[in-house]
Amino acid sequence: MNAPAVAGELVTRHAELGDLVALLREQQGRKVDIVASASALRAEGGRLLISGTEPVLSPSGVTRTDGVYRPTATCERGIAEKLKINLPYLRRCRHEAIELWDANVNGWLRRAPETKFLIRGFRGARGEGVARALLSDSYKRVDHLDVLTAALDGVERAGVPITIQGCDLTEQRMYVRLYSPAVEVLAPRLLEGYRSPFTGAEGTDNPVVWGGFVITNSETGCGAAAITPRIVFQVCDNGYTITADAHRAVHLGGKLEEGVIDWSGTTHRKNLELITAKTTDAVRRFLTPAYVQKVVAVMEAKAGVPVERPVETIQVISQQLRFSTEQQDAILGHFIKSGDLTAGGVMHAVTSVARTLPDADAAHEMESRALQVLQLAAQA
Repeated sequence: MNAPAVAGELVTRHAELGDLVALLREQQGRKVDIVASASALRAEGGRLLISGTEPVLSPSGVTRTDGVYRPTATCERGIAEKLKINLPYLRRCRHEAIELWDANVNGWLRRAPETKFLIRGFRGARGEGVARALLSDSYKRVDHLDVLTAALDGVERAGVPITIQGCDLTEQRMYVRLYSPAVEVLAPRLLEGYRSPFTGAEGTDNPVVWGGFVITNSETGCGAAAITPRIVFQVCDNGYTITADAHRAVHLGGKLEEGVIDWSGTTHRKNLELITAKTTDAVRRFLTPAYVQKVVAVMEAKAGVPVERPVETIQVISQQLRFSTEQQDAILGHFIKSGDLTAGGVMHAVTSVARTLPDADAAHEMESRALQVLQLAAQA
């Protein structure tokens, strides 16, 4: 079996907060972080073999970290990036000629034997582990559970009531979406003529918009920990992220020593304190009626522009933003079903389709394009 590792039990979509926390805690007990030189790594059968590392001593006993790890697709991307191998070519080797995958990876590892990498993995229950990421040895670990705990602590300190709308976990990122029912504004102009494609509820009867944000993090080198403002429309539960105002914490630190990483309590505490402080600041800045009203006003300025040629407009927008043909068709369907034949209707259609996507990374990316979609639709 030459396919990348696919850990279906390690991902979730539209989860409750309690379910996400339980999953993260289960993963925490299986994690292993190893800094190893290229000379300690070898590819065999599309897998990574690690040798020469120290065992991990934990309350449950001694665990060997030497062994076989099957890379995920995310890890394979990191291998290609760090060894400067063309990623589509490397993936083709995996599917069509696994011996070439091994030869390319081993060949480039041998060219830089002293180069150090951070390998983030999960220990396997039956011997073979999962290689989640191959990263720079200066990568600073900021784990999902730490980010979530610290961020929710920051929310509590700010004293604003919140509702968790949903949680996602992928190979690449964690997403926790929340809003505050106490922070609302009315947007009748923005929702005039709009109908939820899910329930048929009318925007004129439900003109409330709530302030909120999304907590995101990556443990595998796919982006900084971030707190991004987000507004939610009561009529359809669609969300709109405002990426320009995001607070980010980049995963870069000092060089790590070779061996299994035992992260110090001081390092963890500083990370937690920083994230808690940033979240408290974000709540005070973003969870206010004034901020939500400002975002709504920006949307209202262009939302009412009629869309005369919806098929052509949505096709052009989809091409510019690289939405798939299937996504384009779904956006058109939601646009027609909503009854709002304006630029704002196109924006609403994009965010409602994002909610239906099974891939949380694709959904978050699509939702984050909402304001850009609005601008393009108004110019069409």
